[in-house]
Parts: sequence; C-alpha cells; structure tokens
Amino acid sequence: MTEIIKQMRAAEFSADNLTHSIDATTLAQSQAIIDRVRSEGLSGIRHFANEFGERTADQSIEIERAELEAASQRIEAADLALLQRVAGRIEAFATAQLNSISEISVDVPGGTAGHTIEPIRSAGCYAPAGRFALPSTVLMTAVTARVAGCQRVVVASPNPTDIMMAAAFVAGADSMLAIGGAHAIAAMAYGFDGFDRCDLIAGPGNRWVTAAKKIVSGDCGIDMLAGPSELALVADGSSDPAMIAADLLAQAEHDVDARPFLILTDGSIADAVKAQLESQLKELPGEDVALQSLANNGAMIICENVDQAIEICNRLAPEHLELHLADAATVAEKIQHAGCIFIGHQSAEVFGDYGVGPNHTLPTAGTARFTAGLNVFTFLRIRTWLRLDSPPQSLIDDTARLAEIEGLIGHQRSGRKRKSSNRG
Repeated sequence: MTEIIKQMRAAEFSADNLTHSIDATTLAQSQAIIDRVRSEGLSGIRHFANEFGERTADQSIEIERAELEAASQRIEAADLALLQRVAGRIEAFATAQLNSISEISVDVPGGTAGHTIEPIRSAGCYAPAGRFALPSTVLMTAVTARVAGCQRVVVASPNPTDIMMAAAFVAGADSMLAIGGAHAIAAMAYGFDGFDRCDLIAGPGNRWVTAAKKIVSGDCGIDMLAGPSELALVADGSSDPAMIAADLLAQAEHDVDARPFLILTDGSIADAVKAQLESQLKELPGEDVALQSLANNGAMIICENVDQAIEICNRLAPEHLELHLADAATVAEKIQHAGCIFIGHQSAEVFGDYGVGPNHTLPTAGTARFTAGLNVFTFLRIRTWLRLDSPPQSLIDDTARLAEIEGLIGHQRSGRKRKSSNRG
C-alpha cells in the first residue's frame, strides 16, 4: 500500500521548492485574457463569460445591491443570521486593528510633519467558486474593506449562488461581478463601460487569478499572490492523534495542491496519526482529493526536540501554523514567520477559516517572511505631509550641499529660494 503521508527525519526535509511558481502557460493565457479585456472592454468580458458558462447575453455582468439584498431574503433565515454573526466578528476584529493606529504630527526644523490615515477609495474583492463556493471569503474581504473606510466595495465571483450574493449584501458590497478568473481581475483592474476600475484587488483564487493579479499589479494594488493553501501542525506527546488527523484532512480536502505538514517532537505518536488518517479518510466525502494532497504534498517530519521543530517552522513560514503542544504559548513567541498562529490544541485552523476574528486570507509559499495576511491595513494608505513656515538656515544649507553632491543644482537653487529663519 502506498504510504499515506511521507515520513522523514528533520534533516531530510527541504522547504526550498515551496515557492510561488506560476507556469509560463498560465501567465501567457492570463495575459491574453487581460489584453482582450483591456482592448475590447465589456464585449471582451462577455466573450469570456460566455466561454466559461458564467453569463448569457441577456444577463448583466454586474449584479446591483438590490439584487444582492433580494438573494439574502431567499436563503434560509438561519443561514442569513449565520452570515451576520460571522460578519460581526470579522468587523469587530478589523475595527480593533483600525483603532490601533492613529494620525501623527511631530515638530521638524522650521515647522511640522506627520501622517494621515487614508482609506483606498475603491476595493475589488475576489471570492473563489471552483470546487467550493466560499461565502466566508466574501465576508473576510468585503467586511474588512468597509471597516477600513473604502467608499466603494465590489465583489467578483463566478456563477454566484444566493448564499454568495447574500454574503456580499451582508458584507456591505455595493455590487457583484458575476464572473471569475483572469477576466474578472482585468475587469476590476481596468474597468469597462459603466463600471469604474478598482484601486486595489484582494482575495485568493486559482492559478489564473493569481497570474492575473501578478500582471495587473502596478496598474492597481493587490493584497498578495496566493498559492496553494498550507498547514504546518506541530505536535508533541500531549497531542490527540485523532484531532491531528482531522486537522490535516481539513487542510488536505481543499484541493490536490494543498500542503499539509505534520511536525512531531515525539515520534511515538506517528503510527497512531497514520491510523487515524486512514480511518477518517474513509468517511470524508472528498477522500480522493485529500489522499492525493497528503501523498503528493504532505510530510510527517520527526524532530529531535522542539527547537528543531521551531527552526523548520521558521524555514517554512507557513500560511497556517497550529501548535498542539503542552507549552504552545511559549513556542508561539519563538515563531518568526507564519501567516497566522493557532495556539493550543483547541485552536483549530478551521475556526480562523470561518470568521472567529482574524482574516483567513493569508500569505503562502514562504511569503510570510516579508508580508502579512489580509487585514484592515491592506485597504489603508499612510499619507505623509510637511509644513515649513520658516526653515532654518541649517536646513537650507544641508539641503543645498546634498543637492550639490548629487549634481542636482536645480534642487539646490529651489532650496535656496526659501527665506531663512536664521535659526540653527
């Protein structure tokens, strides 16, 4: 029987290949789609909406807020209440983040300087709907954009169901584009007849969505390039093998590219975990997908001690990091790189997925080394300002000399045109 998950010693494990790699074919296909949307506008969008079976010629590409509200009345009342509760928790956390920063004003030579906090005007939020439609992602992106103060929030998702449209309504979206893939990203990035472009696009998607976000980046802002989902789970002898297996399978069922890693500081529970994986797989509707994910991308890494486990985690910089450890809080303090850390046996990553508070759109493929997950700051700009009423002679002289060193005499003359306060 094929090994359900590869087992190895810590010294055998390498994270070098866990990087973002968008293949040339996907990039070329996405570029062609974007080029057509840019040149043809709505007719180009309709071409792809028809090709991918998203919208017929008599259906509007954009669903207005009144239609989103109507969809919210068609779903079960309990499901609408669920969406509202989750949105409330996301909003509360994002609001706390927003309240953690403030504008500043400081004295500088000859005046004052500072920064203001300005929301991005128009946010485009992408929500996948491939194997699974994800209303949770609609809430995570659009609610957070609203809390940041974005004046306009648009959601894009292919073939939106009533639950997806209801989520967009609850999240406060102004409208929804009923399209997906690279053409949805192009539509939000460049606009089309009757639809203004967005200033920033956020949210995960498939490889064509990721490629498209990479291509349009610079013409508009993006949150990040999201690759296959990842979970690194660190466990010791205090851990429950059944719980470990359940968490690994929750990750593995995303798709065949998902990356579940188990890092054990106590190898004695390895066989018990494997037995639980085999047992629980038989009861999982997505057994085939999860099995491929475990076999192709998963790894069970046996470490000699917790320090070695921490070192592997910091090399991985995983999207999600669960710590099933007796002293999880202490270990969490030693983690340098992770999208989100789930501290303790009860802190399942799935609670983060479904709106306990922190955002579930997180950096993958080691990018947690230099970026953070989606949050209220994603939709904000720190804009600086300067007011000099009487620049001192020392500032004018410093400016003039630096300009001279750099050979920018126009800069030097500009500074010298200012009237000195004759101070310092």
